Amino acid sequence: MTDSSARLTGRDLRVLGEARVSQGWARVQAAWFPILQAAVAGGIAYGIAHYVVGHPIPFFAPVCAWIALGFSMDRSVRKVAELAVGVAIGVGLGDFVAHLIGHGLWQISLVLFVAALLARFVDRGVMLTTQAGVQSIVIVALPATSGGPFGRWVDAAIGGAIALAVALLTPNDPRRHPRDLARRCAAESAGVLHLFARGLSERSLDDVEDALRRARATQPLLDEWKSVATNAHELARVSPAGRKHRGELAASADSAILMDRAVRNTRVFVRRALALLETEAVHDVTGVAARVDGTARAVDELAAAFGAGRDPQRARELLTTMARGLDPFVVEPDDWQVQSLVLLHRSLVVDLLEAAGASRRDAREPLPEI
Repeated sequence: MTDSSARLTGRDLRVLGEARVSQGWARVQAAWFPILQAAVAGGIAYGIAHYVVGHPIPFFAPVCAWIALGFSMDRSVRKVAELAVGVAIGVGLGDFVAHLIGHGLWQISLVLFVAALLARFVDRGVMLTTQAGVQSIVIVALPATSGGPFGRWVDAAIGGAIALAVALLTPNDPRRHPRDLARRCAAESAGVLHLFARGLSERSLDDVEDALRRARATQPLLDEWKSVATNAHELARVSPAGRKHRGELAASADSAILMDRAVRNTRVFVRRALALLETEAVHDVTGVAARVDGTARAVDELAAAFGAGRDPQRARELLTTMARGLDPFVVEPDDWQVQSLVLLHRSLVVDLLEAAGASRRDAREPLPEI
């Protein structure tokens, strides 16, 4: 391994490590309170089952509370109830089968089959059926640890009731998590573009390479935003409390897809610029750098609008202004390689305009004809 490859590998690890730490810390900040709620709920459920009901080892009380509440703010009363009922069905059916016919291979198959069918009859939720099956297997496979033939079902019911009470007493705005993820994704994209613009203006290969690494490292965050926004929108469609937010959540899900496309175009843009800077020929990329920095400032505004849940009109105006200046023959009349960068920039700005709420036609209209 050469010194250059070792240096690049070290930079890769540094940039990727910084991205992982930043994203991990953001996840902790978003999750610590719901985790605290679920942990306290598990303790309360255990205490009620043990000290009030008198079960010596009420294992399924905290298990049901934890499973039903989960560790994120993407919880609705319906989802918590679905999970709690699923656990209770599995535990109750498993207790019943184990009490009547004992434990064994065919008993596990039977109780899993019946639990899944019963769960599908009760509700269409996938998680309800999954939890019913899993908990029925656990019950039949393990010896009883609580009092009476249905002691474990009582424990599960206690845990589910505590989880449902927590969900009812701490209502959650379904827009909060998608907004936060949208803001973080857009802010990270803006950071990539600022770093890329600086690398171009200073002809710094290190900065351009770091911009490419950061752009690649944003993919897990983008995937999380797409997943959370899509799930929140689907829940809002069936939840009476969330129906008034369906428009914003649908827009967030669409923006997540479009921002993912924009970041992919950013990677292509940066890779092409990196190849251009690595050639022996000197190309004037100052005009491209200035326009990339202007795009980065527009994405800063887009991040702020996403986080506040407001219409990103200002971001659209800034991006529209940038689009009007992306004429490759004006930026660099005599260098087709620099012109190719401008063409890639045009695609990026169109994606960003669509992510900011512009229609496909309106996103392309301000581009100069070529």
